[in-house]
Amino acid sequence: MRKFFQTNWLILILFVAVTAYNNGGALLGNFAGVTTAAAVQVDEIADPIVIPSFNETNALLADEQNTIDIVNDFGPSVVAINVSVAGEPMLPFDGVPEDQLPQELQDLLPFLEEERSVQQSSGSGFLIDLANREDRYIVTNFHVIEGALASGTADLLENAEVTVVFPQQDNRPVPVQVIGANPSFDLALLAPIDPSQPFPNVPGLTLADSDQLQIGQKVIAIGNPFGLEFTVTSGIVSALGRSVPSIGQVSVPMIQTDAAINPGNSGGPLLNSRGELIGVNTSIINPDGRASAGIGFAVPSNLLIEALDNLESGGLSNVRDTRPYLGAQVRSVGQMPEAIRERLDLPESGLVVVGVLPGSPAENAGVRGPQGSEIIGSTELPIGGDVIIAVNGEPVDDVETLRFFITYEGEAGDEIELTVIRDGEQMTITVTLALFN
Repeated sequence: MRKFFQTNWLILILFVAVTAYNNGGALLGNFAGVTTAAAVQVDEIADPIVIPSFNETNALLADEQNTIDIVNDFGPSVVAINVSVAGEPMLPFDGVPEDQLPQELQDLLPFLEEERSVQQSSGSGFLIDLANREDRYIVTNFHVIEGALASGTADLLENAEVTVVFPQQDNRPVPVQVIGANPSFDLALLAPIDPSQPFPNVPGLTLADSDQLQIGQKVIAIGNPFGLEFTVTSGIVSALGRSVPSIGQVSVPMIQTDAAINPGNSGGPLLNSRGELIGVNTSIINPDGRASAGIGFAVPSNLLIEALDNLESGGLSNVRDTRPYLGAQVRSVGQMPEAIRERLDLPESGLVVVGVLPGSPAENAGVRGPQGSEIIGSTELPIGGDVIIAVNGEPVDDVETLRFFITYEGEAGDEIELTVIRDGEQMTITVTLALFN
């Protein structure tokens, strides 16, 4: 009898140990609580655990299925944009008689002429559907179509053509015109030239509220990098409000993403996990100059929403059509010559007002501009203006920081407080922001 119990206890211990091992050790932590009452008959073998084979690829994770659904549902709204301009660029030896050129160049002329006959570029874009609007538009970056426009206008050059192709539809080139453009935000609005050649009947993208974005949330980019039509990449929102100069050299509070963005992605959509547009892919930072380095930037959708009315009105618009301005020209105290700083007893940091625009919010609030000038070397420096040392109580010592704050942190009609030094005395000036007239 003792031998029988010893044998059964050995079997029980081996069964529990094997079961714990097969369950990832989950039972080992409860082993001390096992009693004879919990034992099972040794001849009752439980069903084996079925481990999925690594070759089974039909099962998709929820996040994978979400990406696939977004691509299937909203990918057809993404376009490839092709821009061509005949006769550009000029050759450096145009006008020189052919017989005066080295023979090697003479032999190359037919090929060079062919190369310069058409200048081509490409990018991406997307169709949008807007409430209470019958017209359908494609959005892209201004820099994608800029080379096809007459200087200072949104009109195509006579020798230029812009076409869009819907890779997920009939792949039919649709000639388009530029309705309006905003170089400040690097945006452009396109529409068919010929009403008889409309865009395919696919749903446009919905514009989301980019102010609700959170760092770390999933994003999907669709575009045509290096001419590879309909390329999909994904990633996350890496940062928000990055101050990055756009094509118009105005800093824009960009969305930073690690979704792969390359040349040719410009103008394409950055989507959230609901397939809504949160940004327009615009630029990359890459020290090597070509491939993606995981640092891409997109213009927030809210700036597109803000710019749409002016884009639809036609022509060129800019940041001052929708964002407020101060109207004070400033220079960092640190850029002033040391002799001037000492003689005028300027503070260690701040921004010297070197000009005030007539009729501007700054002038209306009483911000004082220069009271004279001094010639330092061959340069005439305006002096005697207010020195701005803080905005709404926050110290400021950088021109771009002040400009960025005025442009994007406030709205027309908002009041801000400038702390300034005037004639050695500190004072506060209340300024009401406004749009540029």
